[in-house]
Amino acid sequence: MSSEFRRRRRRQISETVLVTDAMTEAVVGRIANLSETGMLLIATAPLTDDALYQFRFRLVDARGVNAEYELGAHLLWKDDQGTPGMTWTGLRFIAIPEDQAQRLRDWIGEPTGPGQSTPGQSAADQPAHNQPDPT
Repeated sequence: MSSEFRRRRRRQISETVLVTDAMTEAVVGRIANLSETGMLLIATAPLTDDALYQFRFRLVDARGVNAEYELGAHLLWKDDQGTPGMTWTGLRFIAIPEDQAQRLRDWIGEPTGPGQSTPGQSAADQPAHNQPDPT
């Protein structure tokens, strides 16, 4: 049984949600889970420890609305999982417009579909990290 504690509700993401560096327009990875204050990003591009980034991604809500998010993020930790070309990274959001923050809170609180955990729970197949929680 996991005694993991999260300060913010989070939502596991079973579909592929690509994250783009807004400055370079390059895809840097995909989201594994998301909260209103941060995300677990499976990075496929090199990211710098303790760096600040401007990221962009899209989420589809329960009504089918496809919304774009662009936000500032601080890379708190990264962990190479032994898979070449993939690094688990914890990011804390540092700048997000209030309208996008509200849409994100609403999205996190929506009922989840098959293959997703309910908000606030961890997926059983997500590896444990000995790193600080970005949220």
